[in-house]
Amino acid sequence: MQNLKIRPVDYHKETDCQALTTLLSHYAEGPMGGGEALDPVALARLCANLAELSNAFSILAWHTSAGSEQAVGLANCFEGYSTFKAKPLINIHDLIVHANWRNKGIGQLLLTAIEQRACRMGACKITLEVLSGNQAAIRSYVKFGFAPYTLDARMGEARFMQKELFSKDDRDKLS
Repeated sequence: MQNLKIRPVDYHKETDCQALTTLLSHYAEGPMGGGEALDPVALARLCANLAELSNAFSILAWHTSAGSEQAVGLANCFEGYSTFKAKPLINIHDLIVHANWRNKGIGQLLLTAIEQRACRMGACKITLEVLSGNQAAIRSYVKFGFAPYTLDARMGEARFMQKELFSKDDRDKLS
């Protein structure tokens, strides 16, 4: 897409952090993000926390028009490790394209940038999780080459699961 630039987030740069938190909030408040605003205290400390993590990186898609830039896409990623392959991997924790900019190839450009980084670091794979009802995202991921994860087809596909460590009230007290 013309007038689009993909570049890494500088967690110490205010404009990058503002773009990251704005896009993350936009997604969280939509149906695929749970439909609720994110905790402002967590948002305020997010970039500083990410900057402290040596395995974290984020990428923004910027659209430039008439001399101004608008952040239109975001990927938050973490480097991990595959014990089966004894090689690094990248997990895409968030992949967001602003609702007004979807279906323009921005997600594919972000995925390409992630794949290039994964190849440079010698990673064996890129992982992500996606809600089963997010059919548009699933189609985009499949188009890029993602597939459900299985080790042995007889044992079925891997499932993403979680266990919350604190109730919402407990989390609010910790903030």
